[in-house]
Amino acid sequence: MTLKSKNRQREILAKSARLFRKKGYAATSIRDIADAVGMKSASLYNHIKSKQEILRALLLPIAKIYVTSINQVNENSLPAIEKLEQIIRDQIRITIENPDAVSLVPDQWVFLENDDKDAEDAKTAYNDYIELRNYYEQLFIKIFQEAIDEGALKSVHIEIACFSILSTLRRLYSWYARHRTIDQAVLEKELIMNLLGGLRK
Repeated sequence: MTLKSKNRQREILAKSARLFRKKGYAATSIRDIADAVGMKSASLYNHIKSKQEILRALLLPIAKIYVTSINQVNENSLPAIEKLEQIIRDQIRITIENPDAVSLVPDQWVFLENDDKDAEDAKTAYNDYIELRNYYEQLFIKIFQEAIDEGALKSVHIEIACFSILSTLRRLYSWYARHRTIDQAVLEKELIMNLLGGLRK
């Protein structure tokens, strides 16, 4: 990203993420972002190439955080059911630490190639994000299957079960925004029970 100042970079990204979460990427204009950081639209272009560049700078790092997290869990010599529990804990932690960026994950990624889809960097970003997203989902499904094979979970339709769990975790940011007083440890315990409890043998 062609930002001249690390502090300015953090501010532009943080304010943009908040706007994208509140209004949606498509409805947020460069002028909205410029107003939020206290500068003219023309001046903002001294720091960024496009609105899509901001979206890439928000979505790709959060996708990499998810992948790094699930890889670390998968490398542990734990029973698969304990790996699933840890993945849920990690997703909760990532959501609490990065609520605005996480809010872009369920839907806003589709805009990664919309603004300048003929540009090579836009195509690369879109493909990279899809690859990271697919990798995460496939590894989650693999661990889920291992938990079934180990006898910890019932034999269920894996894709439906994993879709239900991951969809809940991806939308957690919205619910948690209205329930911030709930202790993180309590949230972890309750979500693990609710998401996995009915699937256990």
